[in-house]
Amino acid sequence: MKNKLPLVLCILILMTACLTPPLQAGTPTPPATPLPTSTPIPETPDSLTVCLGQEPNTLYPFGGPNDAARSVLAAIYDGPIDTIGYEYQPVILTRIPSIENGEAQIVKTQVQSGGQMIDADGNLVSLKEGLQVRPAGCRNDDCAITYSGTSPIEMDQMVVTFRMRPDITWADGTPLTADDSIYAFELASDPATIANSFLIERTQTYEAADEKTLQWWGIPGFIDPAFFTNFWAPVPKHLWSQFPAAQLPTVDIASRAPLGWGAFMLEEWVAGDHITLTKNPYYFRAVDGYPKMDRLTFRFIPDPETALSELVAGRCDILDPTINLDNQAGLLKEMQTAGEANAFFTTGMSMEWLGLGLVPASYDNGYQIELDRQDIFADQHTRQGIASCLDRQSVVDTVLSGLTTVPTTYIPVDHPLYDTNIEPIPYDPQVGLSLLQLAGWSDTDKDPSTPLRAISVKNVAFNTPLVLNYYTTTATQRRQVVEILQTSLAECGIELNVQYFTQNDLYASGPNGFLFGRNFDLAEYALGVGGIEPPCGWFTTAEIPTAANLWSGTNLSGYSNGAYDTACFSSQQMLPEDADYITFQRRTQNMFSTDLPAIPLYYRLRIAATGPDICGFDFDPTANPLWNIESIARGDECKN
Repeated sequence: MKNKLPLVLCILILMTACLTPPLQAGTPTPPATPLPTSTPIPETPDSLTVCLGQEPNTLYPFGGPNDAARSVLAAIYDGPIDTIGYEYQPVILTRIPSIENGEAQIVKTQVQSGGQMIDADGNLVSLKEGLQVRPAGCRNDDCAITYSGTSPIEMDQMVVTFRMRPDITWADGTPLTADDSIYAFELASDPATIANSFLIERTQTYEAADEKTLQWWGIPGFIDPAFFTNFWAPVPKHLWSQFPAAQLPTVDIASRAPLGWGAFMLEEWVAGDHITLTKNPYYFRAVDGYPKMDRLTFRFIPDPETALSELVAGRCDILDPTINLDNQAGLLKEMQTAGEANAFFTTGMSMEWLGLGLVPASYDNGYQIELDRQDIFADQHTRQGIASCLDRQSVVDTVLSGLTTVPTTYIPVDHPLYDTNIEPIPYDPQVGLSLLQLAGWSDTDKDPSTPLRAISVKNVAFNTPLVLNYYTTTATQRRQVVEILQTSLAECGIELNVQYFTQNDLYASGPNGFLFGRNFDLAEYALGVGGIEPPCGWFTTAEIPTAANLWSGTNLSGYSNGAYDTACFSSQQMLPEDADYITFQRRTQNMFSTDLPAIPLYYRLRIAATGPDICGFDFDPTANPLWNIESIARGDECKN
């Protein structure tokens, strides 16, 4: 389903799966979900068992499916667009639209006073006198003008054409049409739906040109660098339209047994135990011999040790990354060496961060040195000094078995837009101490076991000790990380007061919550993005959680830099073909690496494993772990 998050980014919080809501009285009776049974799951040569770390919370694409649900949905649906190796690949489209192939265009359109448009700051507004706007052909603030309020203004408008493959049908044999994609857009636009409103609000029209062709028209002034993803994955209108949108999350044919066009179709869901799927006879790749397996079972095994035992016993063929295998990484490597399993380790767009409380929420009414927390991080030398005193490489080597790396900026090093000219900050206590001294911190008692003190630190009271509160969750891995970082920071005269909280407490909403209420000195958390677009928006002023935005946002540090905001927004309002697109993408990375509003600790690991007789499993850092489920096979099927 459409899940493009260009600016609206999500903090990765692993929550317990929700129960499917009960059916509401008066709704039409959907097909019954099979009752739980004690019948063993059949083990046959043409079947495959995937073990998940949690039970899907829902299979309704607009119901906020969890990671386990997305793995199951990858087997029911296919695409419609895959991301492989930081590139987009069409699945049910004939090709990815582009300016080059003519299926994406920028046309000029006149906007009258009062008409909807995107202003020079990226806001969706009605055109009125005094607004700063970017007229047609303008891609940055240098050419922006102030609207006079008299005559219409000519602006750029994006038009993108999506052509669907002619051979796609639903798993019941009904042809899949453009109307199914339009219906998906209508559902996504419904107030009862959990969906990303950013793109919906910036869509002027989404319409069918014919049975297999759709056109997306953006709001005038909205230039979207990822325009080629503005296609809503179809849903079966012929089945779902009998229910109001508000009821679909509670109806089995949408939430527990949705119909797809992918390699498999759902046969049964035994709550708390497993989901079984069977081969879709109408799958568009069936003529090529796909899927390789006739039957697919998803078992729910949250305990990593149990999952590994089941893998060895042959009752799990694939361990999905929803099973937290971080602490079993070393064992998996040994099992692979012994030929007992195939282990897969990768990273992606998710990182572990050490947030710095640059601007606590208490500063929003003005900083008062006598009342507020000391403005410890105001000087960038302090922030850079802390980064130099963090032994992040030891964390990677010790806690994560050397299977990941220390990031330099907010995108992975293998991302095509990564700036290779940015110098990483290695662990070097001497450099760290020098930077802290430049900021005005000093070892006044000449005792390396005691914290440094403020002598001439801007906005910090004289003799304030460099003692910082460090907040994170109780997870075992984070405890191990803290132990290493606490030791290395102590070598630089930085003392930590470590406090562990439950996930709910740490991520509680503002103003009282620690992270979203911006009430911390240092905080360790994870950030991830649902796509592959560079997430410079994580650290823009607009993403600071405040009372005005109901304490939502990813800029937990409170960092605000007008030049950074401009560069980030400019990159998001350009096409990849534009001459300055890469320039602005890299400019934001450079400003981030200098200002350090937060310190990236390590790329978060994604770990999967398969039995030694499994072939075709392709664990890509940017894709759903089961993106090619139709190609995965076992034993003799691997020879076909």
